[in-house]
Amino acid sequence: MTFEPEITTELIRKHGLNQAEFQLIRELIDREPTWTELGIFSAMWNEHCSYKSSKLWLKTLPTEGPQVICGPGENAGIVDIGDGQCVVFKMESHNHPSYIEPYQGAATGIGGILRDVFTMGARPIAAMDALSFGEPSHPKTKQLVHGVVEGIGGYGNCFGVPNVGGETRFHKSYNGNCLVNAFAAGLADTDKIFYSAASGIGMPIVYLGAKTGRDGVGGATMASAEFDDTIEEKRPTVQVGDPFTEKRLMEATIELMQTGAVISIQDMGAAGLTCSAVEMGDKGELGVILDLEKVPCREEEMSAYEMMLSESQERMLMVLRPEKEAEARAVFEKWDLDFAIVGETIAEDRFLVRHHGEIKADLPLKALSGEAPEYDRPWVKTVAREAYTEVPEISPAEALLALIGSPNHASKAWIWEQYDHMVLADTVIRPGSDAGVVRVHGTQKALAFTSDVNPRFCFANPIEGGKQAVAEAYRNLCATGAKPLATTDNLNFGNPEKPEIMGQLVGCIQGIGEACLALDMPIVSGNVSLYNETDGTGIHPTPTIGAVGLLDTLDQVIRMEAKTGEKLVLLGDTLGHLGQSALLADVLNQEIGDAPKVDLNAERKAGELVRNLHGAGQISAVHDVSDGGIALAVTEMCLASKCGAEVTNPTTLPAISWLFGEDQARYLLSVSEDNLPGVLDAAASAGVPAAEIGHFGGDFVALDATFIPLEAIKEAFETGLPALVD
Repeated sequence: MTFEPEITTELIRKHGLNQAEFQLIRELIDREPTWTELGIFSAMWNEHCSYKSSKLWLKTLPTEGPQVICGPGENAGIVDIGDGQCVVFKMESHNHPSYIEPYQGAATGIGGILRDVFTMGARPIAAMDALSFGEPSHPKTKQLVHGVVEGIGGYGNCFGVPNVGGETRFHKSYNGNCLVNAFAAGLADTDKIFYSAASGIGMPIVYLGAKTGRDGVGGATMASAEFDDTIEEKRPTVQVGDPFTEKRLMEATIELMQTGAVISIQDMGAAGLTCSAVEMGDKGELGVILDLEKVPCREEEMSAYEMMLSESQERMLMVLRPEKEAEARAVFEKWDLDFAIVGETIAEDRFLVRHHGEIKADLPLKALSGEAPEYDRPWVKTVAREAYTEVPEISPAEALLALIGSPNHASKAWIWEQYDHMVLADTVIRPGSDAGVVRVHGTQKALAFTSDVNPRFCFANPIEGGKQAVAEAYRNLCATGAKPLATTDNLNFGNPEKPEIMGQLVGCIQGIGEACLALDMPIVSGNVSLYNETDGTGIHPTPTIGAVGLLDTLDQVIRMEAKTGEKLVLLGDTLGHLGQSALLADVLNQEIGDAPKVDLNAERKAGELVRNLHGAGQISAVHDVSDGGIALAVTEMCLASKCGAEVTNPTTLPAISWLFGEDQARYLLSVSEDNLPGVLDAAASAGVPAAEIGHFGGDFVALDATFIPLEAIKEAFETGLPALVD
């Protein structure tokens, strides 16, 4: 008999449960839980799996639309792209593990999100990562950057999926808690989608993939707790990944699906065997019996507690059609992977776990999933910031060179050059542009992918910040010619038990919901990561938005490389909003003022105009205006085009405000002289402000008569990040 510790108040606390939750467990099962049962409840009721602090507000998000095949609740969201095909995608966090063990934390984050996609029958075609690190001077930042980037590249490159975009930022609020948000998308046929709901009584439950070890035990609970000076003790809760096993698992799973053997299938992600078995049973209105002595293990004498809570990677759980057992087993044996019948479905509402003849857990299954506490936590609205109305005393040249050489705005090539972004040979637009674009293999269609958020805006004004994250994702898709389809969100916040943090979460969700509704970009999947705090200091609210757009033909692709001699046209209103801008934060070290207002109607009109203008052959290149305003946007176009530009301020606004203000709903266009009248007329007809503000050409960037050599800009741009990490 395995030794089981006495369940004390301290043991309950270490399992991430409070006394009220423990009392609820007692009432539900009418007795004291066993150690294994405590672990199971801990896994299912932690923040990472139950969303107990956010569920109330997540329900307010728009999740439906004619394009949506499957919204939140499955392994990933599914959106129709026509011709009997769909795109399957999701974004998830691996923040806590990546801070503790950067390489493995990031690597297994990529592995987990890829499994979410191919578990549904989709072959992955693209990945992205959204990374947030502490300030460059912090002693851990360099180590974290190297470890995380190497982990993402090491796993993704070996697996064989192109990494086509993302974002990387540095800010002091992440000094004690970096963020690693991983995105993956795959393609499937709409009539060959696989879901996780179990069905049928007495059906075999099959364990697939790699063996179970002690790595990652309690990982989901650790991910729902703040960090303190005991952080090193949490290192064993980080999983260890093997991308080559994952590649074999994907091929075996897709082959298995073609046999007709699969009734339902579920990735073993957070909380491992516990969560996958409970979710399959709960969605299918069935109970589950597991016999743990049949679970393939790579370590000796593993306890029921360890097996149920292990988060060993590259594992799946399936409900099998019994008549197909031999055929299914042969597939996995061919790929040298484990295939073991470890249980069965039952009619009763029961989760029964046996180990060597002993009952280790006997719980009402629905209580594990459906009775988790749902909190309406107290929250306070973020205090409104005063508008920033000053004009900084800095020259445009000094401001631009400092901004484009700063870690937040310098080239991220040092990162994405470590990733394979051309594997599968369908990448059309590589990292470093507004959005990555990948061809739908064998067709003329393509999909565009982007991830966006501005944490400063979200901290200053959560509602506008939430709206802006969606609006910028919308702009990035439109700027590559794609029609925005849908979004996935990764909501990263501090401790929700603090009313001001909960207020940030509520406000951002309200803003995201409003923008997704207005821009027809429903949320179809996502993840919530809370308790991103160390010693009581939380991160900036970081609700990352991953977005997907569709191009019907490759002719619709728009690039940001302008043409020498063409006119520079600005779409959208420029009011010179400098509050919370990149100029203030990254050049002048001031995070003051309010976030810019987001006019969602203006966003929609401008985005549709851009796509229509390109469809009519009237524009050559496009880039959206975001961080750093017009100055940074035109400079990025110049660097991509290898030609300079002259920019003239046609307004009465001060040059610095006009050049570096971050008003929303704006684009820069490269337009031939012949097409200029038609572009301006089309903008007027669409109700979108438009103005010629300069032209492209030469070997310098002239900002309102201030000339900066393009070579000097290029040097600052290309050396900013390597200087930090190397």
